[in-house]
Amino acid sequence: MTLRKLVLGAAVALLVVPSAGAAAENETDADTYRLLNLLGDVFERVRADYVEEATDKELIEAAITGMLTSLDPHSSYLNAKNYREMQVQTHGEFSGLGIEVTMEGGLVKVVSPIDDTPAFRAGLEPNDLISHLDGEAVLGLTLAQAIEKMRGRVGTDIRLTVRRNGREPFDVTITRAIIKIRSVRSRLEGNVGYVRITSFNEQADKGLKKAIEKINEEVDGALQGIVLDLRNNPGGLLDQAVAVSDAFLDKGEIVSTRSRKPENTQRFNARPGDLAEGLPIVVLVNGGSASASEIVAGALQDHGRAIVLGTKSFGKGSVQTIVPLSGHGAMRLTTARYYTPSGRSIQGTGIEPDIEVAQARIEAVNGPKRRREADLRGSLDKGAGGAQEGTTKENGDKDGESSASESRRQDYQLIRALDLVRGLSMFAERLPQTAN
Repeated sequence: MTLRKLVLGAAVALLVVPSAGAAAENETDADTYRLLNLLGDVFERVRADYVEEATDKELIEAAITGMLTSLDPHSSYLNAKNYREMQVQTHGEFSGLGIEVTMEGGLVKVVSPIDDTPAFRAGLEPNDLISHLDGEAVLGLTLAQAIEKMRGRVGTDIRLTVRRNGREPFDVTITRAIIKIRSVRSRLEGNVGYVRITSFNEQADKGLKKAIEKINEEVDGALQGIVLDLRNNPGGLLDQAVAVSDAFLDKGEIVSTRSRKPENTQRFNARPGDLAEGLPIVVLVNGGSASASEIVAGALQDHGRAIVLGTKSFGKGSVQTIVPLSGHGAMRLTTARYYTPSGRSIQGTGIEPDIEVAQARIEAVNGPKRRREADLRGSLDKGAGGAQEGTTKENGDKDGESSASESRRQDYQLIRALDLVRGLSMFAERLPQTAN
């Protein structure tokens, strides 16, 4: 049976279903019939006369792809192979380069490289535009087609032509690898807990709880606060964003999603319990923080539970639903916008940090040696009860010299976040205690 006959049958079915009886509805049904008939005519002509033979499957999948990608940058068709890969990816492991991408102006736009992946090590950055893949122009490809070209056999190379603001286009060769996403990493910075969430896959919530437990065990009750690093986190699963937000909130709305039909509005609320037990929290964001990351940052910011520090986030405020198509993969369809607890939609605008801090390079400046009081002839000694020189700080490093690696010391945004947490903790400790 040809597509035109199938379309005709569908259109006839539309016409014979009882309606509300309004003349406008009948006219709309007639318009739908004519448009479906047009689709059938085009399919038949391409099938019969196109210069190269194309299968019915290829033509129909291309029509579906065109329909979905014309809606917005995030709606798309996933054939059976891509659907399986997406399901594997949400579990935390897949093959490829390790970048979250979207389309902009016909080019592939990097939302964020994933930590410790080939793309991250190659130096790709958020907002980079990929114009060519192995010398072939991206312009004209769908996002799904571009992603499929970037994936391939582990150990093989691909050459990306990258456009970056302020630079001439340049090529980067990346070797494909198995991407194992460890969604949560943590460590202590002095008595401040540092927790980085790289993506909101199925392991994010459990990983966060384990990280906080480990940090609390190591400091034995002396924790000053937490830095939650969501920089370059491209997002992921909505339920994981809700769970991570809930981990630090005792009550109140976390996020709401609103679709075309008001009755489909959903609200997600926090349950009692705060993993950080009221200690100061600073959330780090940047232009690579998208979607689920923005849900968490927005929820904690609106409730005054955390200070958001860094640069404005990506601005993806839409929700995609994966709709399986029996035997034919699935479609990713944008079905709602999400709103922060205060009612903000950050679609296209992003989360504005409470304290804007751009990433910067730190350079020590050696000024002229100045005389101090102790250098003056006849200066008084410090007297009884004075502190001993060379006091060892609580983290075990003499004179506050950090034992962190050079790369950590050069992370200006993180340094500012750690200083902020420590300052808030010290301020809270010095406040007079009031009786209940």
